[in-house]
Order: sequence, then structure tokens, then C-alpha cells
Amino acid sequence: MSAIEGLETAHHHDTEHEHHHEAPNFWQKYIFSEDHKVIAKQYLITGILWAVIGISMSIVFRIQLGFQDANLSWLKPVLGGWISDSGKLDPNFYLALVTMHGTIMVFFVLTAGLSGTFSNFLIPLQIGARDMASGFMNMLSYWFFFLASVIMFASLFIQTGPAAGGWVIYPPLSALPQAHPGSGLGMTLWLASMAFFIVSQLLGGINYITTVINLRTRGMSFDRLPLTIWAFLITAVLGLISFPVLLSSVLLLIFDRHFGTSFYLSDIYINGEALPNVGGSPILFQHLFWFLGHPEVYIVLLPGLGITSEIIATNSRKPIFGYRAMIASMLGIAFLAFIVWAHHMFVTGMNPFLGSVFMFLTLIIAVPSAVKGFNYITTLWRGNIVFTPGMLFSIGLVSLFVSGGLTGIILGNSALDIQLHDTYFVVAHFHLVMGAASAFGLFAGVYHWFPKMFGRMMNNSLGQIHFWLTFIGIYLVFIPMHYVGIAGFPRRYYQFTSYDFTNKFMDMNMFISVAAIFTFVAQFIFLWNFFYSIFKGRKAPQNPWRSNTLEWTAPINPGHGNWEGELPAVYRWSYDYSKPGAKEDFIPQNIPYSQTLESNFPHENELIATEKAIESQNFNDQFKNAH
Repeated sequence: MSAIEGLETAHHHDTEHEHHHEAPNFWQKYIFSEDHKVIAKQYLITGILWAVIGISMSIVFRIQLGFQDANLSWLKPVLGGWISDSGKLDPNFYLALVTMHGTIMVFFVLTAGLSGTFSNFLIPLQIGARDMASGFMNMLSYWFFFLASVIMFASLFIQTGPAAGGWVIYPPLSALPQAHPGSGLGMTLWLASMAFFIVSQLLGGINYITTVINLRTRGMSFDRLPLTIWAFLITAVLGLISFPVLLSSVLLLIFDRHFGTSFYLSDIYINGEALPNVGGSPILFQHLFWFLGHPEVYIVLLPGLGITSEIIATNSRKPIFGYRAMIASMLGIAFLAFIVWAHHMFVTGMNPFLGSVFMFLTLIIAVPSAVKGFNYITTLWRGNIVFTPGMLFSIGLVSLFVSGGLTGIILGNSALDIQLHDTYFVVAHFHLVMGAASAFGLFAGVYHWFPKMFGRMMNNSLGQIHFWLTFIGIYLVFIPMHYVGIAGFPRRYYQFTSYDFTNKFMDMNMFISVAAIFTFVAQFIFLWNFFYSIFKGRKAPQNPWRSNTLEWTAPINPGHGNWEGELPAVYRWSYDYSKPGAKEDFIPQNIPYSQTLESNFPHENELIATEKAIESQNFNDQFKNAH
């Protein structure tokens, strides 16, 4: 290379270095940021806003179910024409509320709000990376989600109302714009919103996987990764495989609605007139939807389980029990998630032998799930437990995961599921094991990593009150709901006064509705604690939970790049708590074995010889210099 070329190259690097150190303006720092921590906060705040909307919808239809003679005129300023002059909720809008509540909570809150927040926030910090593999793709991921949110929110205000075919949007109801008010423009906007949402999730998933594989710091081998990172990695793989299938089902549904195709339609009559569609099958849509739908259960649950693993080990002051078994169980759950989807379709007339195969595979999921449950309990056993709000919500998640999973064994049996299908028993089951358990994972993560996110502490007393009110409220809502389901209450019905057998359970339905309102009100404690603490909370110390993972070695308010100077090297796994002989009851991952001779096990002393190799290891520091 000539001297001139060398000078040009040096000048280019100097210019690039200066560019890295330019102070970003407001828009670059807070709106169109490529910093994974800012993007995580954007996901979290958006998810919280959607949660308020989604849960508010459920309260409206719980009032309708529990107090069927109530006058709802007080809701007219909010719901407008959907409340009649006599104070009654429009039956079509009731179906829209059920549809939008399910869509918002499953996709916008528990998928984007949970996985989008903590995968973004923790992956670079816990593996010792400056940022995600592609900051620009990460930014795009959030803004595709935001665009999906805007479209879905806009659908709430159109004259014919939002989509109203259930959150699973089965055709032919969803495929025929003329079939129902909620099958018109609202359904079109729902489909467009979901298409953008899926693009967002695919962009994020590719980024998460690439970052974990390529950008781990020196010494961070896969067997030293925290279980949070394993959970986020497996979740991203699940989404990358299954979300394209949902996208294909959505696109085919758009073709049937607007371009005259017949993928899902055949032999349809409306007002006595035969439609020209021939040869399609609505069952095809169910196969495509549930091929995403069942992995989606674990896409929302696995991040919560990973968060729980980290928090329980930290606050039990014990190593996580069965680290490799926990990883194997998550891998087993992920594999089985793709071969059990038809247990949602036992009533579609499938061959009974095929049904027995899916039943067998479904029940096998109890094995890796039980491994996780027993390992959590064993980690807690005889631990020096610190009951922080994050720890309480993590233990609550284990409780909900076990109790909700037990009813899953009942529904996994095809003979029982055929009787219980589309009753409130199913609603209670998946709200416990998927909805409430994942929400507890979200709460646990917020309480635990809030100091690293915002540099301040949330109020512990308010957090504990929030936990107990929510924990009790969840069980008061969903345990009676199982009983109501066994009694035969069908889901998605606007009212039950038409049947004698349902009238006998009106008191219990009223109790469920009161418990739901009570639980909803308790969430305002969290909202106050969260937003007040961002600005007025007590300033956080460097490592408030005395935890081992790398994020607590970064500055209290890390800038873009996370660490000043060199990235930390890793010498040990992330669960060295309460080691006999150790000076402290925790040893962070970046502490070499040569500095802890008094507590090393024999095989760990042998690893001292590898420390120089780790320190001199060539690895990918994206920024070369911290921003």
C-alpha cells in the first residue's frame, strides 16, 4: 500500500472515530435511536400503553358478563355509539372487544412488550457486547411495531368497528367482508397491522440470534451464558421459524377477501345466494394459524422463564439448580412446540388416530416443563431468600406456570378437550399459564432491571403490595372460571340469560367480574411506582442485587457502547453464589479464578492457566472505541 493510500485510510478512520463521538441530537438519541437500551425502553413504554388499553377492554366485557342488567351509559363518552340509548353494549362491539383484547395482549404486550424489551436490553449487556449486531435493523424493528400499533389503534375508531372474529380470526367469518360489521374495514386493518408486526418480529429475531452467536465477549462461551440469554435465543429461533407461517396465512386471507381467491372458502351461501368460491378449506387456515399459535405460547413464556431463572438464583443466593437441564428443557419445549399445534383442533373432525398422536406429543411437554418447575423449587430450597418485588413475581410465575400447566394436561387429552373446547375452562387455562405467568415475568424483569434501565430504584413496599394484590386477584378470577367452564359456559357469548343452566352461575360470573376489576385497579400501583420512580426514585447503586452477570459491571447509566474502555472478559459462569470460602456471597463473571483461590474447586484451579488466553483473545468489539 502506498504512503498516500495509508494516509487516506488513516484519515478515514480518524473521521469515523470523530463521527462516533459526535453528540446525538434529541431525535437520534430518543426517537430514532440505534442504542439497544433506548429501543428496549421504547418497546416497554409502548407495551405498557397497550396493556392499559387491552386490559381496559377486558374490564368492559367482564362488566357486561357479570352485570348483564347494568346501565352502561357512563361509558358513552368513551365508547360513543357502541352504547345504546338504553345503556346497553352493542353485541357486535362486544365481539370486537374480545378480539382486540386477545390480539393486543398476546402480540403487542406479551410478545413485543416482554421479548422486545428484555431481549433488546439484556442481550448486549449480558454477553458483553457494545450493541446489537445491527443497530439500524434494531431501530427498524421497533418502528415496524410502532406502525403496526398505529394501524391497530386506528381500527378502534372506524364506523363499523374493529375486527370482530376472535383473536384467532377464523375464516369464513374473517374472509367475507359482508359477513359481519367486524369483518369489514376493521378486519382489513387488523390484517395489515399484523403483517407489519410480523416483519418487526422477524427483524428483531434475526438480530438477537446474530448478536448472541457473533458478539459474545472474551471467555463468554455458550456454557457460561446466563439462562436469560438462552431463553431469548431460543425464543428468537421459535419466532423466526413460526412467524413466516402466520404471515403466509394472513396474506392468503387478504387474497380471499380482496382478490377473489378461494384458499379458505368453499360452498358459502349468504342470504340464500351462493358465492362463486369453490375448493378452499377454512381448516387450512387453522393449521397455518396454530403452527404459529402454539409456538407463540412459548414465545411469550420462555423469556419470562429465563428472567425468572436469573432472579430466583440471584435472590436465593444460590447457584441455579440444574443449569444444563434448564437449557435442555427449553430446547425440548421449543422442539415439541412445533409438533403439537393440532391439539387446538381436536373438534375439527380430524382422524382419531391423528388426534391421539397429537395428544401423546402434547402430554410429553409436561416432562421438560416439570424439569423447570422442580429446578426452580430446588433452587429456592434452603436458600437465603431475599423477597424483592422481582423475586416475588418470579415465584408467582412458577406458581402460575405449575397450576396453569396442570389444566393443560386435562385439555391435552382429546376425549376431555372435545367436551371442554370453547368453554371458559380453556380461557382460564391459557390465561393462567400463558397470560398471567408471562405478565409476572414482565413485572419481575421490570422490578429487577429498573435500576440498570433508569439509574433509579422503584419503591419496594409498593412493589410488594402490587404483587400480593395481583397474585390474589389472578387466582380469584381464573380458578372460579375453570369451574364455570366445566359447567358448560361457552366463551365469546354476549350474555347467558337465555339458558337456564347458565342462570344458576350468574353469582359466580359476577364474582369473577368483581375480582377482575379489583386486579385491574391494583395495576395502577405499578403504573404510579414505575413512572414516578423514573424521575423521583432513589438513585441506584452500581449493583443493587449483588448479582454476577455482566450488566452490573457497566456504569450505572451506561451510554451507547455500554462500557467505557475495553469490554469485560468472562472467566466463570453466572451463578457463583454462596461459594464456600468466598469473601462475598457472589462472584461476578469478570472475576478471574486466580483472584478467588480460597473458594475455587479443584477443576477451577486448572482453569487459571486459560486466563491469559482469554485476555488476549481476539474478538469482535463493534465500536473499537466506546461511544
